[in-house]
Amino acid sequence: MAWLTRWLFFLVALSGAGGIFASVPDTQSAASLHAQYASLGKRLHHNPFLRTLSLDSFESAHDLKGDIYAVVDYPFATVSAALSGSEQWCEVLILHLNTKYCHAMSEGAGTILAVSIGKKSPQSLDDAYSMEFSYRVAATTPSYLDIRLDAEKGPLSTSDYRIQLEATPVENGRTFLHLTYSYAYGFAGRLAMKSYLATIGSDKVGFTVIGRQPNGQPEYIGGVRGLVERNTMRYYLAIDAFLGAYSAPPSLQLEKRLQSWFAATEQYPRQLRELGKSDYLNMKRSEYSRQQQLH
Repeated sequence: MAWLTRWLFFLVALSGAGGIFASVPDTQSAASLHAQYASLGKRLHHNPFLRTLSLDSFESAHDLKGDIYAVVDYPFATVSAALSGSEQWCEVLILHLNTKYCHAMSEGAGTILAVSIGKKSPQSLDDAYSMEFSYRVAATTPSYLDIRLDAEKGPLSTSDYRIQLEATPVENGRTFLHLTYSYAYGFAGRLAMKSYLATIGSDKVGFTVIGRQPNGQPEYIGGVRGLVERNTMRYYLAIDAFLGAYSAPPSLQLEKRLQSWFAATEQYPRQLRELGKSDYLNMKRSEYSRQQQLH
């Protein structure tokens, strides 16, 4: 069963590198994104997240999907400039615990992100799982941005990975974001997820409240939807941390991003706490240095 344990680990890590639900058609214009913003209404402002944010997750027989809608306090022009480059996305992705390496490179007429996914602890790249995401700016206008990262294959019969970020300006100089990710999986992937959730992942939860405990405390969703929700939030917080450091002097940006990402995850310790602050910072500083040296 050693092979299953190894691939199970990579599958769980990769659930944080996902994309758009395989059965959902291409979204959406600025108008439809604004309509979504209007429809969310109170959900964006009255929630347990301590920020203007809504989170949803979905599970089908063969797919998993997570969605975050959020308002950020940055002008749309800033968001579009910050997130329209492939190298910037490597700066975002490396903040996640499981991302060990990312490098953007040209391939033909397109761009590829070579990403290594691994443990929530220091790890050699030889032991990490390598994936290639195609990167493209699907749309960029003065009122709408659509960025997509797609990977056809992952481990254990997983496929159709996609990260998608949409953005549009809203009132008071702010920007409305929609982050989606998902992947499809077959029999081996389902077996691996069940094994994980029955063992080391059995006490992990997401953010959706499904009931109340006898003491009145919330009962959170678990299982694969909990897994998807945790990583949806981790990637959203990475985007937010990147935007927050974008205007800082270049020499200070990395440290500001790392500090901001960790502080934000600590707002949700039940779901997101995995490492102490010094362990996270030391690991990521080392991984970022390795990433720069290998380019």
